Amino acid sequence: MELNNLTPAPGSTKSRRRIGRGQGSGRGGTSTRGHKGAKSRSGYSKKLGFEGGQMPLQRRVPKFGFRNFNRVEYKAVNLDDLQKLADKTKGNAIDIQLLIDNGVIGKHDLVKILGRGELKAKLDVTAHAFSSSASEAIEKNGGKVIKL
Repeated sequence: MELNNLTPAPGSTKSRRRIGRGQGSGRGGTSTRGHKGAKSRSGYSKKLGFEGGQMPLQRRVPKFGFRNFNRVEYKAVNLDDLQKLADKTKGNAIDIQLLIDNGVIGKHDLVKILGRGELKAKLDVTAHAFSSSASEAIEKNGGKVIKL
């Protein structure tokens, strides 16, 4: 090793030009920011949705309606879906985990059983909610309605 082949350790030097370090650097004065205006100031950040003083789209568009943030949303599963699932799995109990495993509902969905279609199988159905027609149809075939 000799003085003519010494190099800095990898990662110890920066190749980036330093801005705002005097006129002699070639990047002094306005420091590549131009003259005046908000973008030339320190601490500038464009606010979300800012359109240069023009009325932003969010404020121009008319607003209507109401969506209750305390609502409880259920994933609807009908009796004909349960019948298909019963034929496919050859079981007499349908619970949340079986519906998730077969891709009928998502992992975090609440389930409500609705009365569309015809149910022929005797099923023990576990769900978060049932319509009156669905619970009647399940119990008419000798099955059980289990609410979570």
